[in-house]
Amino acid sequence: MEHHDRKARRAKLTLAGIGVLIAGALVAGGITAFSLLGDDDNKPSKATASPSVSAPPSASSSAPGSGGPMTPDKGRKITLKAPTGQKDGISTGFPNTPNGQISAAVYFWEEYAWLDDQKASQQLQAIVSKDAPGYIDEQISEVRKFREALNLPPSGGVPAGITFTTAVKAVRLRSLSDDGKVVEIWMTYDRFATKPDGGPDDNPLKDQADMLILKWQDGMWKITNEPRYWSKRDTPKASYFPDSPYASRDGWVQVRHAD
Repeated sequence: MEHHDRKARRAKLTLAGIGVLIAGALVAGGITAFSLLGDDDNKPSKATASPSVSAPPSASSSAPGSGGPMTPDKGRKITLKAPTGQKDGISTGFPNTPNGQISAAVYFWEEYAWLDDQKASQQLQAIVSKDAPGYIDEQISEVRKFREALNLPPSGGVPAGITFTTAVKAVRLRSLSDDGKVVEIWMTYDRFATKPDGGPDDNPLKDQADMLILKWQDGMWKITNEPRYWSKRDTPKASYFPDSPYASRDGWVQVRHAD
């Protein structure tokens, strides 16, 4: 849930495919969608042994047996912890460990109802820290602005017949507190749609990036934007690409979902 200032610019480039898809569904239902310009750049932001993500390998180091520099695709992957419960539309039960932090962020991001203000509000109520007043209202306002940009009613669900899938491919973890209980997690993801006729998305969103700050509170990982942590956030120095040694050096690690 980062980058308010880049929101409209990036949306013009990345949301056209979703806008066209939604427009087609609305036209079929007798409603015309005129605007395809979104406002979507600040959204909030499965299990085996937990690899360390605190010391990413250097881009100059070689992957074991590969004869070349380390890359995310060659490096050790993080297998996400499977959730142990569900609450208000989100997965819960992730442990207070690096794997638990990452798993909580990834599951939330893949489950987040970014186009449904009512469902998103319910999810956020369950996972946003009590120390982040106003955060939920800000995010729901963003959802409604995004809907209006697509000529949807400000409040409501996803247009009938369309489904979306978000797939997080890699993460970048950085601690914002000495005890490791507040972390910044960047995620690179793709978002796909399924058309009303069941066909695949011809123009999915690829290689998107967003960030969440999580803190351990009341026995679970909560989203926060408290100024003392928000001021410590940073931006990745390298974009994630599976074969990039610079991405590996910057701390990007591939993730795998639990079976």
